[in-house]
Amino acid sequence: MSFILYELAAADKNVRFSPHCWKIRMALAHKGIEAERKPWHFIEKDRLAFSSQGKVPVLTHDSNVISDSWKIASYLDKASPNTPLLFNNQESKTLALFVNQWADTVLLLPLARLIMQDIYSNIAPCDKDYFRKTREKKFGQKIEDISADREERVWEFRELLSPIREALENQPYLSGENPNYADYCIFGYFMWARSISDFQLLDLDDPINLWRDLLLNAFNGLARNSPHLS
Repeated sequence: MSFILYELAAADKNVRFSPHCWKIRMALAHKGIEAERKPWHFIEKDRLAFSSQGKVPVLTHDSNVISDSWKIASYLDKASPNTPLLFNNQESKTLALFVNQWADTVLLLPLARLIMQDIYSNIAPCDKDYFRKTREKKFGQKIEDISADREERVWEFRELLSPIREALENQPYLSGENPNYADYCIFGYFMWARSISDFQLLDLDDPINLWRDLLLNAFNGLARNSPHLS
């Protein structure tokens, strides 16, 4: 059975930086599934026409085409039920869905503001006009201004992480003694920043660093050893 994963790439095609793609990178590693990884750029929407939409991640598995990270994660457990599960039961899947939605709605924009200039500086030249037009429309500011006050705003992002700190007080992972997809939903955002930016998101003594280090080292250091620009 052949898996192919389409991922967002920077100017250096070895650097893959989408938070949603990183969720699936970790999910595939969790399940011990090897996938061919294909780089993709923002303007290459025609290359994803077979998926009837224009965003990554997209996973193909033989004749199956799945887009959207949540749908891909759900598919992986169905397609490969005899490998370690991303969702141990329906309750853990329901909780992971909440964590996924929380990350995508609460964390995404504040984090984007902190690393926007770094993203723009490091994406492929072919993507720059598209990225500038779409992000400046969304944020109502010039790219150069979106991250201009990030040293003052980073504390707001750190405050948003308070529920994560509290959840990790008595357990190593959000999911308990071992990680599952709920952890990867949050970790994907840290990999988004790590891959494309050298901005320090956390205080050095932040307990979240311990959790992040565990996941950086997971699966033989998959995330830690991944090419990045910081």
